[in-house]
Amino acid sequence: MQTIGVLTSGGDAPGMNAAIRAVVRTGIYRGMKVVGIRKGYSGLLAGDFVEMDLGSVADIIHRGGTILQTARCEAFKSEEGQKQAVEILRSRAIEGLVVIGGDGSFRGALALAKRGVATVGVPGTIDNDIAGTDSTIGFDTAVNTVIEAVDKIRDTATSHERTFLVEVMGRRAGDIALTAGLACGAETILIPEEEYSIDDIVERLQRSFNRGKRHSILVVAEGVGSAMEVAGKIRERTGWEMRVTVLGHIQRGGSPTAADRVLASRMGAMAVELLLQGQTAKMVGIQNNVLAAVDMEEAVGQSHRPDLSLFDLARILAI
Repeated sequence: MQTIGVLTSGGDAPGMNAAIRAVVRTGIYRGMKVVGIRKGYSGLLAGDFVEMDLGSVADIIHRGGTILQTARCEAFKSEEGQKQAVEILRSRAIEGLVVIGGDGSFRGALALAKRGVATVGVPGTIDNDIAGTDSTIGFDTAVNTVIEAVDKIRDTATSHERTFLVEVMGRRAGDIALTAGLACGAETILIPEEEYSIDDIVERLQRSFNRGKRHSILVVAEGVGSAMEVAGKIRERTGWEMRVTVLGHIQRGGSPTAADRVLASRMGAMAVELLLQGQTAKMVGIQNNVLAAVDMEEAVGQSHRPDLSLFDLARILAI
């Protein structure tokens, strides 16, 4: 294999740049030419390519976002769009492709693999919602961003004796809410994987109030619904003053943590090695701290489930 491409697709995640760096430098180290494709599949169809060298990825390991940029692309979802993408890759003599992104990005990569393009995926999404890997690039950074924000909110909650609801990202997955909620000592955590009852929440808050606690933090995953609506229902039952903070896209930005930089570097390098071994339709996953080549069709076909033992632990520790 002489030439490989690399692109980032879907939502950006801290650590994507570290993964790009690892792909480029490992590829060059192995004697290959590495081509960066800007703006994901949209850039692929537009032929927005740039040859990468060692200097192209200098001083990016600490930067959030992605230097290759990212975009959604409806045209690529069509048969015609995928066929065109294969033709463009072949016209540029690109024999293998590393796709850094989440579930939707991998579905696109799988479509290319089925059309004969050697393709390997690297899971980059803050949501941590990909089956076949214990963690995705960007998840640890997003969790730490939430923890920092909640710690500051708790200062105000304590000072004013108020209950705060903090809505966090994660699409349909509750991993960010669960991990951050446990780490910052949230009194209640709401995730889409577990049913909840407003009456149960009110009972827990009342129990805390009765033992003298005058402030509380509730972490709500966006997959559950609007934190504002949850706050309204609690207010109806208690008459208490509630405050809601929606952290939003602040969770996607920022310098990646050491854990995400190391994970991205390991995964990016392994993606290149898998292509050199002639493998395709694979995703680089990490399982019990060991990298693994996961069947991409299996990764996109299975549902991810968070570690619900953390949910039980959080409820115990928040009594």
